[in-house]
Amino acid sequence: MTQDTLALLIDGDNASPKIITGLLAEIATYGTASVRRIYGDWTKPSLSGWKACLLEHSIQPVQQFAYTTGKNATDGAMIIDAMDLLYTGRFSGFCIVSSDSDFARLAARVREQGVTVYGFGERKTPRPFITACDKFVYFDVLGEQGNETAAGGVRERKVAGGRTGMKALIPEKTEPEKVAPAPSVSAKGNLDDAALQMLEKAVAASADEDGRAHLGRVGAHLAKQAPDFDARNYGFARLSDLAEASGILEVERVGDHPKVVMVKLKAGRR
Repeated sequence: MTQDTLALLIDGDNASPKIITGLLAEIATYGTASVRRIYGDWTKPSLSGWKACLLEHSIQPVQQFAYTTGKNATDGAMIIDAMDLLYTGRFSGFCIVSSDSDFARLAARVREQGVTVYGFGERKTPRPFITACDKFVYFDVLGEQGNETAAGGVRERKVAGGRTGMKALIPEKTEPEKVAPAPSVSAKGNLDDAALQMLEKAVAASADEDGRAHLGRVGAHLAKQAPDFDARNYGFARLSDLAEASGILEVERVGDHPKVVMVKLKAGRR
């Protein structure tokens, strides 16, 4: 099966190198990132944490000096490159890594061209950028939290299967980022009313005449309602796990290898 060709553009001023392993693993589920670029002023000490992992992950750094104090020239360079890449017609998707609202118009313009936009950012990312994307993933669900070594100042990242990957050096004085807790989750991990209502509407809109809906179609409809809707935001690894825990759906698995998951609203919810 042919995989989608993607362009990965990272705003180095608005992302931490701690996300890189989880980020690339997530992007691999969408396609192949044939272009991997990160933008910033590499003369600044604040970007030193990225330098250790650029060669390891074949990410091309793009130098952009600040023209004026207090102004971010990185955004402009990233937007210009994105439009140049878009007009080549070679990419079926763009991965924009930033928590900056300045990229909302870029995301909207790429979507207008019929190209899928995947956004990645912090919880503080403004809604205009999130809703301009086809799908938006928060950094803290990417598994970027590594293990501190006994010596301190060095963080190990884990790859799929629980194995420890290559160590990425982070300056000892760098404080680990505080990750905001996932919203809309109670102490028991239950979905809130807004999330349940979105799930209910998605099932109703995707169901056939007997009320059953393929979970894949439900997930696609949820993404249209809210690009940042993700089962991992609520503590579940998969949408099927979330569906079973919601309490409003009947979940049925059909066939083997792979099993097809069908869902149906419980009596009284229709």
